[in-house]
Amino acid sequence: MLSQKVTLTATNGLHARPAGELVKLIKSLDGKVRLATAAKSVDGASMLGVLSLGVKSGAEIEVTVEGGAEEQNLQRVVEFIASIKD
Repeated sequence: MLSQKVTLTATNGLHARPAGELVKLIKSLDGKVRLATAAKSVDGASMLGVLSLGVKSGAEIEVTVEGGAEEQNLQRVVEFIASIKD
């Protein structure tokens, strides 16, 4: 199990469109991915779970991966979250 924190810089936070793309990416990976804020932890493959985090711009998200190609999966998810711009 590996984890890393990443800060969301998107002005509008993690809203439906980028959350949907993130969930799609996570579902394509082998292994499990969890996303967590200071208040809550959810399954990254759940659209409702990801939206329920209510991540605003500047918030920190901890990404935890387990199973599969953990290092590559962690890197892909962290890079995706860091690249969200809108």
